Amino acid sequence: MCGILAIFDASTSDVDLRKRIVSLAKRLRHRGPDASGVEMIPNGAIAHERLSIIDPESGSQPLLSTSVGDDVILAVNGEIYNHKELKESLRKPYDFSSDSDCEVVIPLYLEQGLDFVSKLDGMFAFVLYDRKAGCFIAGRDHMGIIPLYIGWRADGGIMFSSELKGLKDDCVRFQCFPP
Repeated sequence: MCGILAIFDASTSDVDLRKRIVSLAKRLRHRGPDASGVEMIPNGAIAHERLSIIDPESGSQPLLSTSVGDDVILAVNGEIYNHKELKESLRKPYDFSSDSDCEVVIPLYLEQGLDFVSKLDGMFAFVLYDRKAGCFIAGRDHMGIIPLYIGWRADGGIMFSSELKGLKDDCVRFQCFPP
């Protein structure tokens, strides 16, 4: 079990936003005591609290795309069961930076756009940000096994978290993200 926390479209300064996401991510630390990571994006940030199960040496998150100019950032909680088959099915070579089962989401997204989600077999929740397109997506396994919540901030920002306690102080409204 890992913890995801993401803030998009915030009107907060980068310095304050980084302090805030680090503070909120500490509320999820019990979900992933092995490593913490934060990646800043324009008007937002993605944080990950990691429980090392697959590839404990090099699978830290958020994961960053390895292809020059792709600029994709990914945080995942869960497991992609068919990751080996998905890696073999890629049409373009991709230089994986880890043996993480989750990293395959990045090249799938780059090749197939949003259609890649239907190819994933497993129990997972993820948040992905594409710097080039300036967009973010979130997804969750079709059964809703892995928790993910969405919240709306008073400043118009959107947040995602593995637990409600990551959202409750910053969001005026929140709900369970649908499978």
